[in-house]
Amino acid sequence: MVLLAPVTTPYVIFKSKKTAGMILFMVFLASFSMVAGAEFYIWAQEREKNKYAHLPPITSQVLRLCDTLKQTTNDLDAGLVKLENMSKVESSLEKLHQTIAFIKVLRITLARNQDAIERLVKFTTDYKDYFMKKELHWIYQVRKYYTNHHVIRHFQSLETYLDDFNALLAYTAANFSHIAEHKDPASLKNYDEYYLRYRRAVDRHNVFNVQRIAFQNNFLRKYPDIKDYLPGERQTESFLLWE
Repeated sequence: MVLLAPVTTPYVIFKSKKTAGMILFMVFLASFSMVAGAEFYIWAQEREKNKYAHLPPITSQVLRLCDTLKQTTNDLDAGLVKLENMSKVESSLEKLHQTIAFIKVLRITLARNQDAIERLVKFTTDYKDYFMKKELHWIYQVRKYYTNHHVIRHFQSLETYLDDFNALLAYTAANFSHIAEHKDPASLKNYDEYYLRYRRAVDRHNVFNVQRIAFQNNFLRKYPDIKDYLPGERQTESFLLWE
């Protein structure tokens, strides 16, 4: 039907009445578009799946690991930007719950990114001789970046920041009326303790983030080809304190 429709449909439409012909034409156009779209989607999926099929298995696997690392890095980058924007809005109970829920999602994104880093580091360590023989030096440049102590401390401080921010938001949400209306001195005192811990986490992360940025800029000047696998420039802004 798909093959015959482009030939037979104009004839049927021409022989039909105007209204009936228009209906037939719209049915044909919708059906043809759906089939063509489905075929293109299947083709794109197969093309993506087999894009490294012509390469040796080890090279193909490491390129897939690099693609996963690139995607998870971009996801984390976008998530941190969204969290920063969410923390700038005026606080309300609804916004608190939304931010808590998003931090949960962001933790999963961070875990996926860390898993991608660990798998790439392990794989390149196991097959070091092979990659050196094939002169795939850029892979080791990516590995060198993510195993640097500046980057490791940056990720550790980010995880602490998310934990302490989540704890502050959860406590605030659970005691929102007492804190907002200053009803309970004990609740306010506990809030201050949560806030101070959160503030220390922000300051610590910002310090390590600045160090990571300086290292990353110097590293990119030396190895510009690996820019796509590193955190984006949007991550360079320091986190602001939630009020």
